[in-house]
Amino acid sequence: MSSIYLINPAADFPTYYGAEVYAGRGYQPAVFLADLVVPTLAAMVPDDFKVEICDEHLEPVDFDSPCEYVGITGKISQWNRTKAIAAEFRRRGKVVLIGGPHASLSPEHVRPHCDVLVRDEIEEIAEELFADLRRGDWKEEYVGGKPDLAKTPVPRWDLYSKYNDRVLTVTVQTSRGCPFTCEFCDVIQYVGRTQRHKPVANIIDELQVVYDHGYRSVLFADDNTTANRKWVKEMLAGVGEWNRKREDGMMSLSTQLSIDAARDDEVLELAATAGLTHCFIGIETTAEESLLGAKKVQNLRKKLRNKYQENPTIVDQVERFYAHGIGVTGGMICGFDEDKTSIFDTQFEFAMASGIPVLTLSALAAPHATPLHARLEADGRLVDGYEVPGHPWNTNLIPAGMSREELTEGIRGLANRLYHPENFGERIVQYVDRLNFRYGTDRSPHKRKSIRSVDRDTLALISDIPKLDAESNKMWRRVMGKIPEKPGATVPIMEAFARYQQLRFMYEQGQFWDPPQPVERSASRAAN
Repeated sequence: MSSIYLINPAADFPTYYGAEVYAGRGYQPAVFLADLVVPTLAAMVPDDFKVEICDEHLEPVDFDSPCEYVGITGKISQWNRTKAIAAEFRRRGKVVLIGGPHASLSPEHVRPHCDVLVRDEIEEIAEELFADLRRGDWKEEYVGGKPDLAKTPVPRWDLYSKYNDRVLTVTVQTSRGCPFTCEFCDVIQYVGRTQRHKPVANIIDELQVVYDHGYRSVLFADDNTTANRKWVKEMLAGVGEWNRKREDGMMSLSTQLSIDAARDDEVLELAATAGLTHCFIGIETTAEESLLGAKKVQNLRKKLRNKYQENPTIVDQVERFYAHGIGVTGGMICGFDEDKTSIFDTQFEFAMASGIPVLTLSALAAPHATPLHARLEADGRLVDGYEVPGHPWNTNLIPAGMSREELTEGIRGLANRLYHPENFGERIVQYVDRLNFRYGTDRSPHKRKSIRSVDRDTLALISDIPKLDAESNKMWRRVMGKIPEKPGATVPIMEAFARYQQLRFMYEQGQFWDPPQPVERSASRAAN
């Protein structure tokens, strides 16, 4: 019997979702999000192959594995670790396959480091690939296509279940692709602009599997869940009907979508009643000239469908999610061609007005194969020999409106202002005051027969916040005082606190964090 060892490598640097914060704060490694790729690949391995999986965020790679083949998949942020793992297994005589987004978008960088390069999506070529491996007569490269997602099997969560006690949220994919044309995004180069969807029945089957494995929180790991309004309404209606029948409590759902979903109250209502309690929105910037330049036109102001403001701001549109009980995490980028150094103040002012507690902050970068990369390469504005970095505040491009040093220092200053405990606490207070907890699903913690170790460690991680510094202690006491006033606020507050620990740790590891000093509160804020 042939055997294959499938590996999700650790990230090269602590990430927003990685395990490092737990280990760094004295707990066992844990992740906010389960890896979806390795269990999905495992489901495509034929029955006559022995398959093992490894998520390196949660357990060490077994370099002594007796497997014949090693399959490694990953993004650019995992590339250094991918190379190291591949080199060690090849040194030991194993046949190494590498696939995933980075292998697909930068094949010339990856090909020297593996025996078999797998590009694009694997569903349509899996049978040929494993037949060749079975015979011991494989090709150096296999190129997939854009498959019908009805062909994607239910991931092997039975294999991943060894990690269940160290994973907060499981992942389910409902679609691939995004119809938009953001210049800096490599998603559409990899999975295309024509969005493909899984049949709703298949999605419900996958949800039932992860539910049966004990998960009560799931991320729809889509590129843009609400891009196709007709389909997403059908999907949310079906998922909501399934979810409301769960005797052991509804599954809490989250996803990634565009701010333009705020213009469709029917989508938001269906999402909330289906169980969607949180979403990530790539807000990037409120500077309209930057959005136009980056071709992120879906974020530009348009009249909201069904009433409300004639010319709504981004903050107005964020409020529509809050009104439906849906929390928001925002993505924020600095360094667009139109940006001057004043952008850092503008981004801070937006963040404080939005009430969004957690905003992932990064410098604009130009991933390989994107229109932005091609444009800047032609203009001589790429840094020689510098790939897109794992650090979110570094970049491979030369900004137009400031120096690279000004960009890095501006982001550093913005990060420290955003996550100064006083400002972070102010946003959480606004957040829980504006969320409509009476709408849609129950936000209370799900009852479990026994508490998992990851839940116990997460609560301990959160309870350590007052010990970080005096300002964090003040923030903690202020925010925790909201819980008696706002029934239902416990879960979103705990989620925000967990992410605060993660962001603090990431910035500290990158030597990006300054010890917080007291800040003066305005009279209006002091009165609240």
